[in-house]
Amino acid sequence: MEQFEPESLSAAQRAAIQRSLTSGRGALSRRSMLRAGGVGALTIGGLAGLSACGIPPAKREGQGPASTDFSAKEKSVAFSNWTEYMDVSEDEKSRPTLEAFAKRTGIKVKYTEDINDNVEFFGKIKPQLAAGQDTGRDLICVTDWLAARMIRLGWVQKLDPANLPNAYANLSAQFRRPDWDPGRAYSYPWTGLPTVIAYNIKATGGKKVDSVTQLLDDPSLKGRVGFLTEMRDSVGMTLLDLGKDPGKFTDADYDAAIGRLQKGVDTKQIRRFTGNDYTSDLDKGDIAACLAWAGDIIQLQADNPDIRYAIPSAGYIISSDNLLIPAHARHKANAEKLIDYYFELPVAAQLAAYINYVCPVDGVKDELAKIDPELANNTLILPDKAMAAKSRAFRSLTNAEETAYEEKFAKLIGA
Repeated sequence: MEQFEPESLSAAQRAAIQRSLTSGRGALSRRSMLRAGGVGALTIGGLAGLSACGIPPAKREGQGPASTDFSAKEKSVAFSNWTEYMDVSEDEKSRPTLEAFAKRTGIKVKYTEDINDNVEFFGKIKPQLAAGQDTGRDLICVTDWLAARMIRLGWVQKLDPANLPNAYANLSAQFRRPDWDPGRAYSYPWTGLPTVIAYNIKATGGKKVDSVTQLLDDPSLKGRVGFLTEMRDSVGMTLLDLGKDPGKFTDADYDAAIGRLQKGVDTKQIRRFTGNDYTSDLDKGDIAACLAWAGDIIQLQADNPDIRYAIPSAGYIISSDNLLIPAHARHKANAEKLIDYYFELPVAAQLAAYINYVCPVDGVKDELAKIDPELANNTLILPDKAMAAKSRAFRSLTNAEETAYEEKFAKLIGA
């Protein structure tokens, strides 16, 4: 029997996860600032859950375990998702798209908002997955790096393309080929999470800020620039500015990006590295310009007309939250029908109008315009072709690479 090396988390990886959960992407808000980082729930057991310590994967990537599918007899599907990541009615008593799905298909959806952060959630389901048992969930939504890990461990079922005609046809090109799931054999995106440049036009004296070079070199911004405590975002955006592809960079490229940022620290051009707490400083103008997450910008602009954003000509980093069917789920076909349903244009538009993150469904603009023309023209929700073409994903890292890179980044930001 083939033996597998367990993946364990280094101190640098644990520190990076802790930063993410307390103030970084793990603490990103959903529509109403309710996507909590879950630091109170981040226990040693949760971190250990992520590491899959001492337990071999079920199978190698590409050979996720088959399981008996009860979809034909049991018209139900259990869906675990993040807080505030599903449309609700005005009276907050129903979920319109889920109810419409149930009415059309006869499949009842047990919808649970029990994902507060990736690490804590994985800690919940790992014991069952490791034991080859049903987790009680037919569909889950996790961020790309965790999706990659679960696929690699063999704890995700391969999708049946025959059950996903809308998803296959309507998936936006920028989400089609992540390096951790080429061709989307095991996952489909729920939404995209772009990292762009935000600035307060009043604080910049009317000046537009649209590049990492400007953030790091413009003397008028000295001491009023923010970068993010998420390594993939700050280093990824800097790699792009240096003309490097975050999907293909080398160790030398990474070191060059760290050196570029270090200069910004040494010259005090960079005020500080922040999690999503940059929003308050940007709103007040204490930070004039910074790297920012698109969902925060939409929320800030609703209350402050001075908040602007820019897409660097060099490109921007995008990550995604993704739908997967866990190994041994009882209702695989039903889950696939639900995935496919959310790639129908009217349904995708209804969801996008509520959650206000990047919609991964191509051709949805006309349907969204029927609901809200302003949202339909917001490229932070529906990137146009030019913006989508500039998106780049940070490549998957080996365990050794992630440890080395996080150590260097932690030193840079003083963590």
